[in-house]
Amino acid sequence: MSLAAALAVLGGVVLLALGLHGWWRVWRLSPRARPQADDPPTVPYEADRVEPSLGIDAAADEGGAVQLEDGLQPVSPAELAAALRTPPRRELHLDALIDAIVPLVLEHPIAGETALAHLPPTRRAGSKPFYIEGLDTQSGQWEPIAIGQRYGELQAGVQLASRTGPLNEIEYSEFVQKVEAFAEAIHARADAPDMLDVVARARELDGLASPLDAQLSIGLRSRGVAWSVSYLQQIAARAGFVPGVLPGRWVLPAGGDGEPPVLVLSVDPQAALAEDPQAAAVRECMLSLDVPQTPENVSPFSMLHRMSNQLCEDLDAVAIDDLGEPITPQAFEAIGQELERLYRGLEALDLAAGTPAARRLFS
Repeated sequence: MSLAAALAVLGGVVLLALGLHGWWRVWRLSPRARPQADDPPTVPYEADRVEPSLGIDAAADEGGAVQLEDGLQPVSPAELAAALRTPPRRELHLDALIDAIVPLVLEHPIAGETALAHLPPTRRAGSKPFYIEGLDTQSGQWEPIAIGQRYGELQAGVQLASRTGPLNEIEYSEFVQKVEAFAEAIHARADAPDMLDVVARARELDGLASPLDAQLSIGLRSRGVAWSVSYLQQIAARAGFVPGVLPGRWVLPAGGDGEPPVLVLSVDPQAALAEDPQAAAVRECMLSLDVPQTPENVSPFSMLHRMSNQLCEDLDAVAIDDLGEPITPQAFEAIGQELERLYRGLEALDLAAGTPAARRLFS
């Protein structure tokens, strides 16, 4: 064979090899044919398997909206995830004495997840808080909306009064608008009471409760040298006080979790925020008792009297009133009698000191 012929054969072989390699790559990267209907499945089908849904009938593509409860208004996955991730804090039950209540009539029982997904972003109307509760279909009890429960009825309520004053027309209108929007989203009917009646009730409640709202305070004034904030904190800790949320504030905790403190010891916040606590000198601090917030059965006034004596001894201080005059034993006795009158007045309104209704109203 001549050289030219040999080179021609070699070139043909190379071209054939390149062609076969290209065909093989195309075949490897091409999509496989789907199995036919009668082909056996690669994974056994579990007929009784049910995916967890948390009570939500959701059928949506990834990134799409989630449909809830037989055609209710859809919400985005992000909104639903936020509702499930941050369930509402356990609030106190609605009370017809201090709340204006709006029944929400449902077409059929509703899952807690559905209600949570459509709750108003904020549960306040002006300065007044409002709450939404459900009647659990299993327990038959009213409770704050929770994941994993179903509710046959819902109700919303706005607080009639607080320490900021009675509920006014603007606040009630805002509350009704938010509740009606929520009711529309879950296909419920909101039966809101008349505005004039609600506002009149709010003013009446505020007029009865305001004279019974008292916060007793005893000043502690140094007899000699000023105190540093750090020294005051050491003395407070020795007496059982713990740091509060705000600077320059120490609280004597109550027995139960989540209950307001029995007593509060406070100092000028400017001194507490000083860069060098040792250099921030103070000569006065305040020991306080919030009467409506503290149950009578813990003897708060006796504790106030005893603690003021103890702190005066530890700090070398004198107890003074709001006019700066020393408090005598006779003055303490008069304060105790006035406190007794306040307790009896609160009980007459079914707002005994320290009860959930009293704590909400006087807040």
